[in-house]
Amino acid sequence: MTIVIVMGLCCFFYILGAWQKSGTGRGDSIALRVNQETDCTILPNLHFETHHSISGANPLIMTDKVIEPCHIRYRDYTPCQDQNRAMAFPRENMTYRERHCPSDNEKLHCLIPAPKGYVTPFPWPKSRDYVPYANAPYKSLTVEKAVQNWIQFQGDVFKFPGGGTMFPNGASAYLDELASIIPLADGTIRTALDTGCGVASFGAYLMDRNILTMSFAPRDSHEAQVQFALERGAPAVIGVLGTIKLPYPSRSFDMVHCSRCLIPWESDGGMYMMEVDRVLRPGGYWILSGPPINWNKYYQTWKKSKQDAEEDQRRIENIAEMLCWDKIYEKEDIAIWQKKANSHLCHQMNGHASKMCKAQDADDVWYKNMESCITPPGEPAQLKKFPERLSAIPPRILEGHALGVTEEDYEEDNKLWKKHVNTYKRVNKLIGSSRYRNIMDMNAGLGSFAAALDSPMSWVMNVVPTISERNTLGIIYERGLIGTYHDWCEAFSTYPRTYDLIHGYGIFSLYQNKCDVEDILLEMDRILRPEGAVILRDGVDVLNKVRSTVSGMRWKSKLLDHEDGPHVPEKILISVKEYWVGSEEENSS
Repeated sequence: MTIVIVMGLCCFFYILGAWQKSGTGRGDSIALRVNQETDCTILPNLHFETHHSISGANPLIMTDKVIEPCHIRYRDYTPCQDQNRAMAFPRENMTYRERHCPSDNEKLHCLIPAPKGYVTPFPWPKSRDYVPYANAPYKSLTVEKAVQNWIQFQGDVFKFPGGGTMFPNGASAYLDELASIIPLADGTIRTALDTGCGVASFGAYLMDRNILTMSFAPRDSHEAQVQFALERGAPAVIGVLGTIKLPYPSRSFDMVHCSRCLIPWESDGGMYMMEVDRVLRPGGYWILSGPPINWNKYYQTWKKSKQDAEEDQRRIENIAEMLCWDKIYEKEDIAIWQKKANSHLCHQMNGHASKMCKAQDADDVWYKNMESCITPPGEPAQLKKFPERLSAIPPRILEGHALGVTEEDYEEDNKLWKKHVNTYKRVNKLIGSSRYRNIMDMNAGLGSFAAALDSPMSWVMNVVPTISERNTLGIIYERGLIGTYHDWCEAFSTYPRTYDLIHGYGIFSLYQNKCDVEDILLEMDRILRPEGAVILRDGVDVLNKVRSTVSGMRWKSKLLDHEDGPHVPEKILISVKEYWVGSEEENSS
């Protein structure tokens, strides 16, 4: 009897399965419909190509709340570096140029418009040399820096000849001189910091040598320096050496550069040079070109006495010696120092114990005051040359300094993000092409998304949120990538329309109950170019809430299943920002 019952059940379920597989079964038809609606390879209603059309300016009406455009006067609005707010702060030590973010009741709840005539930037490498005038319509630098070969206005474009105040023969010739002293060609130097970058020609030309440069400059009277840098396709942020520590971990950069950056290096007991020392790797290089180097030739031009100009350089030399930097080169306007690979013995011999910083965590820097003290030297990291550095296990993990991250975690993370990025490329075949040059990862983790995307056609700003449980930015730099700390409850230090693609893994779950979803989305919209793309990966409930908001923001979106199937609660939201420009007639508070 048991055998008969079992055989009967087997036959029944076999017939039931055959019926459902035939397509007439209701369960199969439902499954087929779900699969069609969440197909990860075909997105007929999303267009990733650029159109440069000003039609279709009305927002998508898919929600009760439609977010209106801001007035055209806000087209270049930078909330935390707003010029009007800055003037209320003291000028001492450039305090007024630092981040000063609006309170919640001062925030704009509208969409930042693009200027009339805005177009997608030229593809790299043409973008390095040419920027459409309509995208950043400011000519003041063409006048102020006319004799220095920074920028020229030609018809409807700006041309960037690659010149600079201290490299009149062009950035390439300048880099050739540096390369005679510093190993720029063999992968030893991968990450650089350019302080007071201007229009970032130094960093733009270093990309030819496979070196990534984090460039920064204040938002000041030289209109749109950082905006020009990002339009050119070079990494840059609005920033200044003032009273707050730089938003980078210790021992991040292989090279730090100042070309007539006008930073008073010798002031405040050498505080700014000490901050450079904190972010400079053991064995790394500091390049100073311009004042006070070659003071004997230029002191009259600088309107200084011969004695004062000589004293300025002497004080810099003394601070560098205190920091255990060796001067390895000085010729005409350029001087180069190298930080000792192992400075423990040097600091002990010089009796610097009283000058060492007391803080234990040299990577805890967000809104922390800069100090006139020396960061205790860590053990020199045994970094591989790039590109091997990109996939090698970072020293912070090998030495057990990355709490909660093991070698196995690192390897698994790399495999996972290769899989995820392959999915993204199937959805949007333009990823990896020149269409997306400036990319941001809002919650970068170990940097594996950027590593999987690694291409000479693009670069990734890896952001580690300040509220993350794990501080992984040091690991990201050890991989030969660049990034910054940031709190997404505040605006990012960049101009509007400076990123082509924004990626966020778990960012809205991370900030749940921390700040408003709409505020984060509006900031993403501010920094995203028209027709730029957004990829969000998060829980389905979170992404449904996000989707309901962006439907009133002139974004087109589609929710996709996880690569491993519809039963995984993690989903992918793909969005494209519509092309639209502002006008004087549109006015929103």
